[in-house]
Amino acid sequence: MKIIETELSGVLAIELDRYSDSRGSFVESWHKEKYVSLGLGVDFVQDNISYSKKGVLRGLHYQNPSPQGKLVFVLEGGIFDVAVDIRLGSPTFGKWFGMTLTYENCKQLYIPEGFAHGFVVTSEVATFAYKCTGYYNKESEKTIRWDDPEIGIVWPIENPILSEKDRVGSSLKEMPREGLFTFDRKPLE
Repeated sequence: MKIIETELSGVLAIELDRYSDSRGSFVESWHKEKYVSLGLGVDFVQDNISYSKKGVLRGLHYQNPSPQGKLVFVLEGGIFDVAVDIRLGSPTFGKWFGMTLTYENCKQLYIPEGFAHGFVVTSEVATFAYKCTGYYNKESEKTIRWDDPEIGIVWPIENPILSEKDRVGSSLKEMPREGLFTFDRKPLE
């Protein structure tokens, strides 16, 4: 296993080890002691699984208050996964990082608190799993537009399938500053 820092401080790309033989393969998706030894010492309290068809785009989501860090990975199919820095005062505020996650490439992405998250399904279907550092809180959930021109994410799709919530999200500029985070990833009070 290897952890790689991205250009967004705190967002980590993780390359897992796959063990294969004639019967199939095995991937260890979480082992707390190994992750801690590589510098990712977080506690997860909730696991989620999302199943979507090709072209479905979910995001850009975050919670404040009650923020969540997420360790994301794909169990079936493929997605393009994105993190956006929404920490006021950060040198990378409003910047994004994206990467392709598939079961075959054995990659994960860790998105800490203080970032918005989204993904689009690039295969016929995808089963997407993520571990969260905080519990889901509907009242804390916020949505930034997936196509905010100031963020400028280059999605590998032109006309995604969106929920109503994602269709009417606000631009980052329109988000109330008290709804964002500070560079130390603390919610503004």
